[in-house]
Amino acid sequence: MTPLLLGVLGCSLVLTVQALYSSGDDVIELTASNFNREVIQSDGLWLVEFYAPWCGHCQSLAPEWKKAASALKGIVKVGAVDADQHKSLGGQYGVRGFPTIKIFGANKNKPEEYQGGRSSQAIVDGAMNALRSLVKDRLSGKSGSSGYNKQQSGGGGGSSSGSKKDVVELTDDNFDKMVLESDDVWLVEFFAPWCGHCKNLEPEWAAAATAVKEQTKGKVRLGAVDATTHQAVSSRYGIRGFPTIKIFRKGEEPEDYQGGRSRGDIIEKALELFSDNAPPPELLEILNEDVLKKTCDDSQLCIIAVLPHILDTGAAGRNSYLDVMIKMSEKYKKKMWGWLWTEAGAQMELESSLGIGGFGYPAMAAFNARKMKFALMRGSFSETGIHEFLRELSVGRGSTATLGGGSMPKIHAVEAWDGKDGQLPVEEDYDLSDVDLDDDFEKDEL
Repeated sequence: MTPLLLGVLGCSLVLTVQALYSSGDDVIELTASNFNREVIQSDGLWLVEFYAPWCGHCQSLAPEWKKAASALKGIVKVGAVDADQHKSLGGQYGVRGFPTIKIFGANKNKPEEYQGGRSSQAIVDGAMNALRSLVKDRLSGKSGSSGYNKQQSGGGGGSSSGSKKDVVELTDDNFDKMVLESDDVWLVEFFAPWCGHCKNLEPEWAAAATAVKEQTKGKVRLGAVDATTHQAVSSRYGIRGFPTIKIFRKGEEPEDYQGGRSRGDIIEKALELFSDNAPPPELLEILNEDVLKKTCDDSQLCIIAVLPHILDTGAAGRNSYLDVMIKMSEKYKKKMWGWLWTEAGAQMELESSLGIGGFGYPAMAAFNARKMKFALMRGSFSETGIHEFLRELSVGRGSTATLGGGSMPKIHAVEAWDGKDGQLPVEEDYDLSDVDLDDDFEKDEL
């Protein structure tokens, strides 16, 4: 036999060993490039064999697997992965020996091990049992989801226990819109369902998501990407290990999160990101009850200033006081306090409740609506004076008192300041032409 003929026969033998399944079979060939599309994103039930072409047991199983695939055609999908060629797929699903058969049912990220016989009849029976179980779960309302709850992707999602609902599920389809085009700051975890470290992180990540959502009013968000399912976005950011956490800010390159993995560590970093990126709180005039209530209910502390009447200071004087408050709200923006002001005399009940009145204007108080407690500033209305007042409060050294009456005072609806100088009220003109002043003077003299 010539060397050329030997080479041809050798190639034929290799091809014969590798081709356990062909396009003519009802077994669907699965690869690293199509597995996500065919299996993970499918609503149907899949039986998937992970095999190696050189494996004798795999070769013995092949004809039975083909028969089962034909019998289940249109009912259950039957596929096969050459795990020798696509090692990453085998690794993702913990394949240690060949052949390994897994059932991908309601929860595609956590397939079940097939434990039945290897004859075509046993395989069909196992598939039908799994199918009945899937249908029963759907009838009972079980979503079968695991990991992080599906939400914010336009498709809704099943119920989730605890605080998992606050972790946004990110996908290849929604990542750019949700994260890159968002004005919010994002912490994104790239995970794999089979990864032990990811499972350990999951409750910490979920708990942190709830706390961060509340404390930043949704301005910092926590998301999660199943990197085994959504490989396009994971590949874009060079994800090589799990879990990987990245920080995304609009218009900036993502950076790696280097902090600890406890919920406390994650929350601390999120609040740091929030304070770095957050604008100072808005300085609002107390125009009605809603302004005061919403601002103070949403904040740990409300800083309330009562400024002199516009006729006492004019627009320039009032703006100088407001500028001081704006600068201080910027300085203390990490505290996420509310900042309010009103004109002297406009909200007399509020002034009385806060003990303002005996110290002149401008005056300032810090108010805790939850505890109905307040502290009155005794120092100067300046950056230095306000800083000293707020610093003492921050370290718990300020003197506090209960709000007068123990309840919110009546707030009057007033017109917003127009930014202009005040106008003296127009006095009524009196017609004195009919008054005889000479007669009056004569009478007085008499």
